[in-house]
Amino acid sequence: MQTPTIRKRHHDPIEIKSLHPENHSVTPLPRERLEGVKAAYTTRAVPLDLMATLIGGEVTPKAGDLVLARIDRIGQHTRLELGTGRKAPLFVGDEVLVCYGHRYAPDQFEAEVPESLEPCHLVAAGGVAARVLSRHSKRKQATRITPLGLVGDRHGRPINLTDWSLPPLDTDAGAQYGQAFHPFPLVIASVGTAMNAGKTTAAAYLIRGLVNAGLRVGAAKLTGTGAGGDRWLMQDAGACKVLDFTDAGHVSTHKLPLAELERITTHLTDHLQAAGVDLIVVEVADGLYQEETAALLRSPTFRKRVDGILFCAGDAMGAAMGVEWLRRENLPVFAVAGSLTASPLACREVARAIDLPVLDLARLADERIYSEVEQWLGMQILDKVKVMQ
Repeated sequence: MQTPTIRKRHHDPIEIKSLHPENHSVTPLPRERLEGVKAAYTTRAVPLDLMATLIGGEVTPKAGDLVLARIDRIGQHTRLELGTGRKAPLFVGDEVLVCYGHRYAPDQFEAEVPESLEPCHLVAAGGVAARVLSRHSKRKQATRITPLGLVGDRHGRPINLTDWSLPPLDTDAGAQYGQAFHPFPLVIASVGTAMNAGKTTAAAYLIRGLVNAGLRVGAAKLTGTGAGGDRWLMQDAGACKVLDFTDAGHVSTHKLPLAELERITTHLTDHLQAAGVDLIVVEVADGLYQEETAALLRSPTFRKRVDGILFCAGDAMGAAMGVEWLRRENLPVFAVAGSLTASPLACREVARAIDLPVLDLARLADERIYSEVEQWLGMQILDKVKVMQ
């Protein structure tokens, strides 16, 4: 199957003299230097040969800007995930190519994009640069980095991930993938109480069960912080196409307005539809009380696009309160899963408290999950056609 190409800027001669004020410095960035740099997962969409300048001085970074930085001190993150998925060990003095971005991670760091090229931190292994505001008490100090400059194109303009989103699709979207346009498939969302509730694992095992039943499954991570681990897990589970919010032009989704979260949701699921999948599994990061997560779940776009919610929790109380929240919002939760299912006792507690199926990993990965989901949601997956307003 052919994958649509990402938009690319043209090769033009370097023209940098008149584009920047006197307090900015713009210098050529040799290809030889870039070839020795460790380029993070978050930067994978941008070809090295289009990175031509280094922008320094009194610069105000924006979320999504590519930045060349030096590792000054190793802390929590000792490795950098590359675009290939390999986790490369970091050494003091390494030059790395990462992206500025905000982070919201209760189990790790809260961080924001700084207002200058001041020393800051590597706050995610996928390659996110930010200034740490707070950290979990069990985490080490963040790895310290010094930005050497924003990475620019041949005109000396900063390169930002928003320029490297997958292209929008029209009514002939399927043709861009070399096949006919398909009706919109069923969409199931994995949602949870918090970070590390087991959402990605549950989604992956559900994908495995549906693949075992003979379905072509697409998957997407709609929100979170740029890193490839969840993507690779869904791919290894058997999803034929996997996307995440970085494919929609964002290094993270923290602090994005609701309209952009909704655009990401439609953009990624549209691309999966065009790829001809039978069913889509999406994950929404963090928990119900996280600001962007709550806003997205309450949005008209999410309600129209998502047919069923698999709710993940780490304990029975969290499961019960989460299901109550979803039902209060009239959202279609159909089962409970997550890290609590590692404990038979916790499963029994949930079963007594909630009138929903409790699905452990073995049951999610079983091919019979296909017919069970059909029964729970009261619809035929392969025959369902949605009319999108």
